[in-house]
Amino acid sequence: MPEPSSLQDTRNQTEAPLLGAIEAGGTKYVCAVARDPKEPLLEARFPTGEPHETVSQALEFFRKAAAAHGTIRSLGIGTFGPARIDPVAADFGTILTTPKPGWSGFPLVAALRQELGTDLPVTFETDVNAAALGESLHGAAKGIRRVAYVTIGTGIGGGFLEDGRLLHGRLHPEIGHFAVPDLDAAFGKATQVCPFHDSCLEGRASGPAIAARWGKPGHELPDDHPAWELEADYLAIACQQLTAAWSPDLVLLGGGVSQKSGLVERVREAFLRRAGGYWDLPPVHDYIRLPALDQQAGIVGSLILAARAL
Repeated sequence: MPEPSSLQDTRNQTEAPLLGAIEAGGTKYVCAVARDPKEPLLEARFPTGEPHETVSQALEFFRKAAAAHGTIRSLGIGTFGPARIDPVAADFGTILTTPKPGWSGFPLVAALRQELGTDLPVTFETDVNAAALGESLHGAAKGIRRVAYVTIGTGIGGGFLEDGRLLHGRLHPEIGHFAVPDLDAAFGKATQVCPFHDSCLEGRASGPAIAARWGKPGHELPDDHPAWELEADYLAIACQQLTAAWSPDLVLLGGGVSQKSGLVERVREAFLRRAGGYWDLPPVHDYIRLPALDQQAGIVGSLILAARAL
């Protein structure tokens, strides 16, 4: 169970059904209960470990939350991927092939329902889709029709919304595995950390890629380090590909890496250079932006997913 300092009881609401939520990130789990998605009653954060240990911590949180606030009526999960999010699929709720040790093939929804109840309504989405949903209803994307959300952290993921509806194909979007050119050579580097592809966005521009390339994590690199010119160029390529493929009204860059001071401005400059004036777009400072909910977007979105499950 998380340390007491990571457990926060914020309100004492009683009027609406109690919602449960998990933002199942590759680095950390965030669990919460709420009656209003914008106002969690109880929240806990703990590192993402091996599957059974991590699920056990989540279940302990929900047991304590239920004792304090009543029966949890639905659950929303935003998970790292890839994951089977199709509710009619036989393996719905399962983590698919992932480089995260021990998680490939893990039946996350089934493991949670085993204790929380087999009939518990569950909405299962990617963590990026959950964050995109949170921003669409309560953050930087509120009132905007077509939104692309890209998160850059342990991995790179993406989500699309149109008129408040999450968009899927057979699987969920996998922006992190867009093919990108090798820009490392110009910096005398040769970094590609994805075990599945020769040169994809996640392999070149994720947090682990930055650390592998420069020998230290991004938060330890100064603002004027050449790492950020290269990072911005990779992310600008992703924005260019998103624009060409779908032409959203807004691209949000979330996740821990995106919070680096000055990075979004560098991405905008690189995007304008690469776009070449071809697309009819809003001003770049309106088109490529940071989220408004910061690190709360994922858990707020997961609580919205729980509300939609009812």
